[in-house]
Amino acid sequence: MAKDPRNDSPWAGAKPRTERVSKREREALAARAPGPRPRDDRDGGRRDVRRDVPPPARDPRRAATAPASPEAARDPASREQRLYGLNACLAAFARRPEALRKVYLSEARIGALRTVLAWCVQRRIGYRVVETGDLDRLAASRHHEGVCFDLLRPEPLALAALLDAQPPAPQASLLLWLDGVGNPHNLGALLRSAAHFGAGGVIVPAQAGLDVSGAAARVAEGAAEVVPLVQADDAQHALRELHARGYVLAATVPRDGSPLYATTLPRRLVLVLGAEGEGTSEAMIGSADLRLTIPGSGAIESLNVAASVAVLLGEYWRQAHA
Repeated sequence: MAKDPRNDSPWAGAKPRTERVSKREREALAARAPGPRPRDDRDGGRRDVRRDVPPPARDPRRAATAPASPEAARDPASREQRLYGLNACLAAFARRPEALRKVYLSEARIGALRTVLAWCVQRRIGYRVVETGDLDRLAASRHHEGVCFDLLRPEPLALAALLDAQPPAPQASLLLWLDGVGNPHNLGALLRSAAHFGAGGVIVPAQAGLDVSGAAARVAEGAAEVVPLVQADDAQHALRELHARGYVLAATVPRDGSPLYATTLPRRLVLVLGAEGEGTSEAMIGSADLRLTIPGSGAIESLNVAASVAVLLGEYWRQAHA
Protein backbone atom coordinates (compact mmCIF):
# COMPACT_ATOMS: atom_id res chain seq x y z
CA MET A 1 0.00 0.00 0.00
CA ALA A 2 1.29 3.44 -0.88
CA LYS A 3 2.67 5.47 1.98
CA ASP A 4 0.42 8.30 3.09
CA PRO A 5 2.52 11.48 2.55
CA ARG A 6 0.66 13.15 5.40
CA ASN A 7 2.51 10.89 7.83
CA ASP A 8 5.74 12.70 6.96
CA SER A 9 4.34 15.94 8.33
CA PRO A 10 5.52 17.13 11.78
CA TRP A 11 1.81 17.60 12.47
CA ALA A 12 0.88 13.97 11.82
CA GLY A 13 -1.46 12.76 14.54
CA ALA A 14 -2.02 16.26 15.93
CA LYS A 15 -5.61 17.32 16.51
CA PRO A 16 -6.29 20.88 15.38
CA ARG A 17 -8.35 22.86 17.87
CA THR A 18 -10.68 25.75 17.54
CA GLU A 19 -10.99 28.65 19.95
CA ARG A 20 -12.75 28.00 23.22
CA VAL A 21 -14.03 31.54 23.30
CA SER A 22 -17.82 31.55 23.29
CA LYS A 23 -19.91 33.54 20.84
CA ARG A 24 -21.05 35.83 23.65
CA GLU A 25 -17.43 36.45 24.69
CA ARG A 26 -16.40 37.17 21.09
CA GLU A 27 -19.17 39.74 20.86
CA ALA A 28 -17.96 41.30 24.10
CA LEU A 29 -14.40 41.40 22.75
CA ALA A 30 -15.57 43.06 19.56
CA ALA A 31 -17.52 45.64 21.53
CA ARG A 32 -14.35 46.64 23.39
CA ALA A 33 -12.36 47.23 20.22
CA PRO A 34 -12.24 50.77 18.80
CA GLY A 35 -13.97 51.57 15.53
CA PRO A 36 -17.05 50.12 13.87
CA ARG A 37 -18.06 46.57 14.65
CA PRO A 38 -17.93 44.09 11.79
CA ARG A 39 -21.16 42.69 10.45
CA ASP A 40 -22.28 39.32 11.76
CA ASP A 41 -21.66 36.25 9.64
CA ARG A 42 -22.30 32.58 9.89
CA ASP A 43 -19.15 31.68 11.76
CA GLY A 44 -19.66 34.37 14.43
CA GLY A 45 -16.53 36.29 13.48
CA ARG A 46 -14.09 33.40 13.87
CA ARG A 47 -11.27 33.15 11.38
CA ASP A 48 -9.25 30.15 10.18
CA VAL A 49 -10.52 28.00 13.03
CA ARG A 50 -10.68 24.86 10.88
CA ARG A 51 -7.26 25.16 9.33
CA ASP A 52 -4.39 23.04 10.53
CA VAL A 53 -1.64 24.81 12.44
CA PRO A 54 0.92 25.96 9.85
CA PRO A 55 4.35 24.35 9.65
CA PRO A 56 7.05 25.25 12.15
CA ALA A 57 9.23 28.33 11.89
CA ARG A 58 12.48 28.28 9.95
CA ASP A 59 15.58 26.70 11.36
CA PRO A 60 16.27 28.79 14.50
CA ARG A 61 19.99 28.82 13.67
CA ARG A 62 19.09 30.90 10.60
CA ALA A 63 16.30 32.91 12.16
CA ALA A 64 18.50 35.95 12.79
CA THR A 65 19.45 36.27 9.13
CA ALA A 66 17.44 38.41 6.72
CA PRO A 67 16.79 37.09 3.17
CA ALA A 68 19.96 37.57 1.16
CA SER A 69 18.71 37.18 -2.41
CA PRO A 70 16.34 39.34 -4.47
CA GLU A 71 14.16 36.26 -4.97
CA ALA A 72 13.84 35.83 -1.22
CA ALA A 73 13.11 39.51 -0.78
CA ARG A 74 10.20 39.21 -3.22
CA ASP A 75 8.79 36.15 -1.43
CA PRO A 76 5.66 37.24 0.47
CA ALA A 77 6.59 34.92 3.32
CA SER A 78 9.83 36.87 3.84
CA ARG A 79 7.75 39.98 4.57
CA GLU A 80 6.43 38.35 7.73
CA GLN A 81 8.13 37.66 11.02
CA ARG A 82 7.14 35.27 13.77
CA LEU A 83 7.44 36.64 17.29
CA TYR A 84 6.85 34.82 20.53
CA GLY A 85 7.02 35.63 24.23
CA LEU A 86 4.33 37.64 26.00
CA ASN A 87 6.18 40.95 26.40
CA ALA A 88 7.66 40.82 22.90
CA CYS A 89 4.26 40.18 21.32
CA LEU A 90 2.43 42.79 23.40
CA ALA A 91 5.10 45.41 22.61
CA ALA A 92 4.81 44.71 18.89
CA PHE A 93 1.01 44.96 19.06
CA ALA A 94 1.20 48.23 21.01
CA ARG A 95 3.58 49.80 18.47
CA ARG A 96 2.23 48.41 15.20
CA PRO A 97 -1.13 46.65 15.58
CA GLU A 98 -1.85 47.04 11.87
CA ALA A 99 1.03 44.61 11.16
CA LEU A 100 -0.68 41.72 12.97
CA ARG A 101 -1.60 38.83 10.69
CA LYS A 102 -2.24 35.79 12.92
CA VAL A 103 -2.32 34.97 16.63
CA TYR A 104 -1.70 31.62 18.29
CA LEU A 105 -2.15 31.36 22.04
CA SER A 106 -2.62 28.88 24.83
CA GLU A 107 -5.91 28.79 26.69
CA ALA A 108 -4.17 30.22 29.75
CA ARG A 109 -3.29 33.41 27.81
CA ILE A 110 -6.83 34.35 26.75
CA GLY A 111 -7.22 36.75 29.68
CA ALA A 112 -3.88 38.50 29.12
CA LEU A 113 -4.59 38.92 25.41
CA ARG A 114 -8.21 40.09 25.47
CA THR A 115 -7.35 43.43 23.87
CA VAL A 116 -5.49 41.66 21.07
CA LEU A 117 -8.34 39.21 20.54
CA ALA A 118 -10.81 42.09 20.43
CA TRP A 119 -8.70 43.67 17.69
CA CYS A 120 -8.65 40.36 15.81
CA VAL A 121 -12.42 39.93 16.03
CA GLN A 122 -13.11 43.52 15.00
CA ARG A 123 -10.81 43.25 11.95
CA ARG A 124 -11.38 39.57 11.12
CA ILE A 125 -7.78 38.56 11.82
CA GLY A 126 -7.25 34.87 12.45
CA TYR A 127 -6.52 33.64 15.97
CA ARG A 128 -6.37 30.14 17.41
CA VAL A 129 -6.15 28.56 20.82
CA VAL A 130 -3.65 25.70 20.49
CA GLU A 131 -1.83 23.18 22.63
CA THR A 132 1.55 23.93 24.19
CA GLY A 133 3.23 21.41 21.89
CA ASP A 134 1.86 23.23 18.86
CA LEU A 135 3.34 26.49 20.16
CA ASP A 136 6.66 24.71 20.74
CA ARG A 137 6.73 23.81 17.03
CA LEU A 138 5.43 27.14 15.79
CA ALA A 139 8.10 29.05 17.71
CA ALA A 140 10.79 26.38 17.32
CA SER A 141 11.30 27.00 21.04
CA ARG A 142 9.78 26.09 24.39
CA HIS A 143 10.21 29.68 25.58
CA HIS A 144 7.12 31.07 23.83
CA GLU A 145 5.28 31.86 27.09
CA GLY A 146 2.00 30.73 25.59
CA VAL A 147 1.76 33.13 22.65
CA CYS A 148 3.01 33.46 19.09
CA PHE A 149 2.27 36.24 16.58
CA ASP A 150 2.76 36.44 12.83
CA LEU A 151 3.29 40.06 11.77
CA LEU A 152 4.43 42.01 8.75
CA ARG A 153 8.02 43.12 9.15
CA PRO A 154 8.52 46.84 9.76
CA GLU A 155 9.90 48.79 6.84
CA PRO A 156 13.72 48.97 6.96
CA LEU A 157 15.08 52.21 8.40
CA ALA A 158 17.87 53.96 6.52
CA LEU A 159 20.93 55.20 8.37
CA ALA A 160 20.20 58.80 7.38
CA ALA A 161 16.71 58.52 8.86
CA LEU A 162 18.12 57.11 12.10
CA LEU A 163 20.64 59.96 12.37
CA ASP A 164 18.00 62.58 11.57
CA ALA A 165 15.97 61.26 14.50
CA GLN A 166 18.83 61.79 16.98
CA PRO A 167 19.41 65.03 18.90
CA PRO A 168 21.56 67.37 16.77
CA ALA A 169 25.15 68.16 17.69
CA PRO A 170 26.40 69.09 20.20
CA GLN A 171 23.63 67.41 22.22
CA ALA A 172 24.28 63.99 23.73
CA SER A 173 23.49 60.94 21.62
CA LEU A 174 24.51 57.31 21.98
CA LEU A 175 24.50 54.62 19.27
CA LEU A 176 25.82 51.06 19.01
CA TRP A 177 27.74 49.50 16.11
CA LEU A 178 27.80 45.69 16.05
CA ASP A 179 30.81 44.23 14.28
CA GLY A 180 30.03 40.57 13.62
CA VAL A 181 27.61 39.93 16.49
CA GLY A 182 25.23 37.17 15.39
CA ASN A 183 23.92 35.31 18.43
CA PRO A 184 20.18 36.15 18.70
CA HIS A 185 20.16 35.87 22.50
CA ASN A 186 23.05 38.33 22.79
CA LEU A 187 21.30 40.65 20.33
CA GLY A 188 18.11 40.52 22.39
CA ALA A 189 19.94 41.14 25.66
CA LEU A 190 21.89 44.12 24.32
CA LEU A 191 18.72 45.61 22.81
CA ARG A 192 17.14 45.41 26.25
CA SER A 193 20.10 47.23 27.82
CA ALA A 194 20.07 49.78 24.99
CA ALA A 195 16.40 50.55 25.63
CA HIS A 196 16.94 50.80 29.40
CA PHE A 197 19.82 53.28 29.06
CA GLY A 198 18.27 55.29 26.22
CA ALA A 199 20.52 54.38 23.27
CA GLY A 200 19.21 55.83 20.02
CA GLY A 201 19.75 52.81 17.78
CA VAL A 202 21.92 49.92 16.66
CA ILE A 203 23.88 49.87 13.40
CA VAL A 204 25.08 46.69 11.67
CA PRO A 205 26.82 46.23 8.29
CA ALA A 206 24.27 45.01 5.74
CA GLN A 207 26.52 42.16 4.64
CA ALA A 208 26.29 40.67 8.12
CA GLY A 209 22.60 39.92 7.46
CA LEU A 210 21.70 40.47 11.11
CA ASP A 211 18.01 40.94 11.85
CA VAL A 212 15.71 40.66 14.85
CA SER A 213 14.56 37.05 15.07
CA GLY A 214 11.84 35.65 17.29
CA ALA A 215 14.46 34.50 19.79
CA ALA A 216 16.11 37.93 19.89
CA ALA A 217 12.77 39.70 20.31
CA ARG A 218 11.75 37.41 23.19
CA VAL A 219 15.01 38.01 25.06
CA ALA A 220 14.68 41.76 24.40
CA GLU A 221 11.32 41.75 26.26
CA GLY A 222 9.83 44.46 24.04
CA ALA A 223 13.02 46.48 23.51
CA ALA A 224 13.22 45.40 19.86
CA GLU A 225 10.21 47.66 19.25
CA VAL A 226 11.92 50.61 20.99
CA VAL A 227 15.51 50.55 19.69
CA PRO A 228 15.75 50.57 15.88
CA LEU A 229 18.24 48.30 14.13
CA VAL A 230 19.67 49.77 10.92
CA GLN A 231 21.69 47.99 8.25
CA ALA A 232 24.46 50.09 6.71
CA ASP A 233 25.00 49.20 3.05
CA ASP A 234 28.45 50.84 2.91
CA ALA A 235 30.35 50.66 6.19
CA GLN A 236 32.96 53.25 5.23
CA HIS A 237 30.33 55.72 4.06
CA ALA A 238 28.42 55.13 7.31
CA LEU A 239 31.52 55.85 9.39
CA ARG A 240 32.13 59.08 7.49
CA GLU A 241 28.52 60.12 8.02
CA LEU A 242 28.77 59.43 11.75
CA HIS A 243 31.90 61.55 12.02
CA ALA A 244 30.22 64.32 10.01
CA ARG A 245 27.38 64.32 12.55
CA GLY A 246 29.83 64.83 15.41
CA TYR A 247 30.05 61.28 16.73
CA VAL A 248 33.18 59.76 18.26
CA LEU A 249 33.72 56.05 17.59
CA ALA A 250 34.91 54.02 20.56
CA ALA A 251 36.00 50.42 19.94
CA THR A 252 35.78 48.07 22.92
CA VAL A 253 38.87 45.89 23.37
CA PRO A 254 39.69 43.34 26.10
CA ARG A 255 43.04 44.94 26.98
CA ASP A 256 45.29 47.95 26.37
CA GLY A 257 42.41 50.39 25.93
CA SER A 258 41.56 53.41 28.05
CA PRO A 259 40.03 52.16 31.34
CA LEU A 260 36.30 52.77 31.13
CA TYR A 261 35.82 54.25 34.61
CA ALA A 262 38.81 56.59 34.26
CA THR A 263 37.74 57.96 30.86
CA THR A 264 35.45 60.90 30.21
CA LEU A 265 33.13 59.57 27.53
CA PRO A 266 32.23 61.84 24.59
CA ARG A 267 28.63 63.06 24.67
CA ARG A 268 28.08 61.96 21.08
CA LEU A 269 29.33 58.40 21.08
CA VAL A 270 29.16 55.27 18.94
CA LEU A 271 30.20 52.16 20.86
CA VAL A 272 31.70 49.51 18.55
CA LEU A 273 31.32 45.96 19.83
CA GLY A 274 32.69 42.77 18.31
CA ALA A 275 31.51 39.20 18.05
CA GLU A 276 32.05 36.49 20.62
CA GLY A 277 35.49 34.93 20.23
CA GLU A 278 36.74 37.03 17.33
CA GLY A 279 36.17 40.39 19.00
CA THR A 280 36.14 43.67 17.10
CA SER A 281 37.87 43.49 13.71
CA GLU A 282 41.21 45.19 13.22
CA ALA A 283 39.67 47.35 10.51
CA MET A 284 37.03 48.71 12.90
CA ILE A 285 39.58 49.19 15.68
CA GLY A 286 41.73 51.12 13.21
CA SER A 287 38.77 53.33 12.27
CA ALA A 288 37.93 54.12 15.88
CA ASP A 289 38.83 57.39 17.60
CA LEU A 290 39.03 55.78 21.03
CA ARG A 291 39.62 52.35 22.53
CA LEU A 292 37.90 51.34 25.72
CA THR A 293 38.58 48.47 28.09
CA ILE A 294 36.33 47.39 30.96
CA PRO A 295 38.66 46.81 33.93
CA GLY A 296 38.20 43.71 36.03
CA SER A 297 39.94 41.09 38.13
CA GLY A 298 41.69 39.43 35.18
CA ALA A 299 40.32 36.02 36.16
CA ILE A 300 38.78 35.81 32.67
CA GLU A 301 39.74 37.70 29.54
CA SER A 302 36.52 39.65 29.04
CA LEU A 303 32.75 39.81 29.42
CA ASN A 304 30.47 38.60 26.68
CA VAL A 305 29.05 41.24 24.35
CA ALA A 306 25.66 41.52 26.06
CA ALA A 307 27.22 42.02 29.50
CA SER A 308 29.75 44.47 28.06
CA VAL A 309 26.97 46.58 26.55
CA ALA A 310 25.18 46.78 29.90
CA VAL A 311 28.36 47.93 31.68
CA LEU A 312 29.33 50.45 28.99
CA LEU A 313 25.86 51.96 28.70
CA GLY A 314 25.52 52.14 32.45
CA GLU A 315 28.73 54.16 32.72
CA TYR A 316 27.68 56.44 29.86
CA TRP A 317 24.37 57.05 31.63
CA ARG A 318 26.14 57.79 34.93
CA GLN A 319 28.43 60.35 33.33
CA ALA A 320 25.70 61.95 31.23
CA HIS A 321 23.36 62.33 34.23
CA ALA A 322 25.90 63.13 36.94
